[in-house]
Amino acid sequence: MTQLAQQTVLVTGANRGMGREYVSQLLERGVAKVYAAARDLARDPRTIDTSDSRVVPLELDVTDSASIARAAELAQDVSVLINNAGIARAESVLSPDTSTLRLELETNLFGPLALVSAFADRLAERSGAVINVASVASWIGLGGSYGVSKAALWSATDSMRTELAPRGVQVLGVYVGYVDTDMAASVHGPKSDSSDVVRQVLDGLEADEVEVLADETSRAVRAHLSQPIQTQFARLVQVDA
Repeated sequence: MTQLAQQTVLVTGANRGMGREYVSQLLERGVAKVYAAARDLARDPRTIDTSDSRVVPLELDVTDSASIARAAELAQDVSVLINNAGIARAESVLSPDTSTLRLELETNLFGPLALVSAFADRLAERSGAVINVASVASWIGLGGSYGVSKAALWSATDSMRTELAPRGVQVLGVYVGYVDTDMAASVHGPKSDSSDVVRQVLDGLEADEVEVLADETSRAVRAHLSQPIQTQFARLVQVDA
């Protein structure tokens, strides 16, 4: 079980939306330090609020292996990694131009994979945690290319958990529909409050959960899918015993 007090946390996409909310609520929960990562700090360092001395701005492009390596070198004390950065373009999956899909996969899938790989040993040393922010679009084919990238992240999150749980690392997947941030500004429909979503995620982390379903849509869709493979396996073991 990961208690956040005195942890050192790295949050990607910390310059806006849910990323900013993660930083704020982590500070409220007594973390020792937050590496607030964003891609554009060189252009505008003011995007990260450093009024609290525990906040350390960190320039990080999750699609750039050299940038990830630099971040891993600078942030050697990380015990919790929050893969929050993401993009949504929702291109047709049948588009002959796959550049948008490839960009979304680079950001939404390969970025988190590369970061977890870079920090895995340190997280294991500290019995730490990974949070991957996915989407209800992981499970329903309504998000075009975006949904493909988030479905891949869902699968990757379960695979990460299979590999890292024996090493003492908690891996938490987050699933939610539209959240009231600038990413969903053009969406007309119900949206979750970012502060409520983040609160649920951090509560779930401290409760040792493997998934957080942060809105009714995600809970309804998830109810029609099979349970996480780890849960199924645990039940099979109990039956066999």
